[in-house]
Amino acid sequence: MGFEYALVHLKYTIPPGVALTLLYQPFLSRLDVYKIAFLISIAVVSTIPWDSYLIRRKVWTYPPHVIIGPTLFDIPAEEVFFFIIQTYNTSLLYLFLSKPTFHPAYLPSQKHQTAQWNLGHAILAILITGGGCLVWRGNEGTYLGLILAWAGPFALLLWSLSSRFLLKLPYTSTVAPIAIPTVYLWIVDTLTLKRGTWTIESGTKFGVHLWDGLEIEEAVFFLTTNILIVLGLVAFDHAMTILLTFPKLFPRVPELPSPVMLVQALLTDVSDYDEDRIIGIQQAVQRLKKKSRSFYLASSTFSGRLRIDLILLYSFCRVADDLVDNSSTDTEARKWIVKLTHYLDKAYASKEARIVSKEPSVHAYITENFPDSARPALRLLPTHLLSFGPLYELLEGFKMDLEFHENDFSKALRTFPIEEEHDLEVYAARVAGTVAELCLELVFFHSYTATTGAHRDHLVRAGGRMGVALQYVNIARDIATDAAIGRVYLPTSWLKSEGLAPQDILENPDRRGIEMLRGRLLDKAFGVYREAIGAISQLPVDARAPMRVAVESYMEIGRVLREKGYKVKEGKATVPKLRRLKVAWKALNAG
Repeated sequence: MGFEYALVHLKYTIPPGVALTLLYQPFLSRLDVYKIAFLISIAVVSTIPWDSYLIRRKVWTYPPHVIIGPTLFDIPAEEVFFFIIQTYNTSLLYLFLSKPTFHPAYLPSQKHQTAQWNLGHAILAILITGGGCLVWRGNEGTYLGLILAWAGPFALLLWSLSSRFLLKLPYTSTVAPIAIPTVYLWIVDTLTLKRGTWTIESGTKFGVHLWDGLEIEEAVFFLTTNILIVLGLVAFDHAMTILLTFPKLFPRVPELPSPVMLVQALLTDVSDYDEDRIIGIQQAVQRLKKKSRSFYLASSTFSGRLRIDLILLYSFCRVADDLVDNSSTDTEARKWIVKLTHYLDKAYASKEARIVSKEPSVHAYITENFPDSARPALRLLPTHLLSFGPLYELLEGFKMDLEFHENDFSKALRTFPIEEEHDLEVYAARVAGTVAELCLELVFFHSYTATTGAHRDHLVRAGGRMGVALQYVNIARDIATDAAIGRVYLPTSWLKSEGLAPQDILENPDRRGIEMLRGRLLDKAFGVYREAIGAISQLPVDARAPMRVAVESYMEIGRVLREKGYKVKEGKATVPKLRRLKVAWKALNAG
């Protein structure tokens, strides 16, 4: 009896597990726990027979003085724990590195990578066959053969189910969570082999070392097991992505889908996917990533269909705004608003407001009246989950933007609609408060926590106020860029108090007095923020931390603007990436 193997865990496997647990804890969901438990169960059940066989065949042995004593099918308790802790650590690392990845954007289309798919099958078939031959031959190649013959079929199954999805994922979600724990375990294994904690019998190994002290078979073993863990996690995420992305195929998805439902999703033929929906989602993600780094970061903290629908809502709002703002004339811009209004009329004509892309009349209207780049955003807007009032109010906000126009005869007669502070508040409520209200409607629909109607109304109103605060920050940041397109959102009455007129801002947005007005607007923003921030703690539990990240990530822009010497990029103050991550981390831990 001894504690040397147990000390390996205390020194080398448990500390990383604790560190990863603390690191990922703010993100941890019930689904994550289910996923990890699912993978650990499969790892333990599939490894015990194989490991027990190796021990009985004396492929590897454990000196009695290094283990505590209890065994399961001749496997020391410490070794069984190794199956668990390795799977746990690699799973947590995968979850952490994959958190920013929006999986629906990586679903394969019918034009999949057939060549790579077939090559993977061929390589795995060769490895399995080679492993079988080594086992049959016996002697030096036995251990390596047993590894390949055991792991190969599992890898082949997982590759068959999810390789097309896996090949599209970023390396941070695939290669990194395999490579990092593998190299770490190679180092640990080198130390333990040198100390004799476990021993590989000389007659079953080739005697080749990856480096001094690390047998090639051990290197292959840890690489293979981590590949299997990550392939299993990718397959799980692939199944969840199919379930969540296609509500037509899977109308109701429980928070913790059964293994049967997961397999059903993986067996769904790619030809059954709604390819237009995949393309629309991909465009929506790129639009969000390009236009709003703060909300792109915040979106990664949401999950499930809520994350998908929030991104689709943002995409619609951005497309609608761009159609109006990028118009070459005032007349063209107003035509787009009319078309968008008619689109909403048609989308909400049915009492049930079914999914827009499946309503023939709406589909035809979008095709006939909007450019190719805008069509997916309009077709995928989840109108069946959203009330129509805020969307029409958003268009009213666009109309206010068009009131900034130059008189045909004189620049001095240019119109500036934001005359008083009240006008500013109305504008902010229309273009941002409405969007916040729509976001909360999606939160309440997708949440697994029930809330009363009265409580929802209160939270939606508070959300609308928070939207106003965020828009104030946006205006404070964009004074110069707005002036470049002939717009001044600072109230004319404020300008007069500083001896300025809107035309002065257009001519020189960096003139003396602007910083004072910017500060005044930021004071208003943070005042509204303090008024509404308490409502976040009353949101459904699964949405609190993500919503706080969204708010704090944007409000941090306002905090940067209050600092002297803030950095400007493309005419806008920016928040350094590391600082954005710190803000998000703090918000997540605030709950």
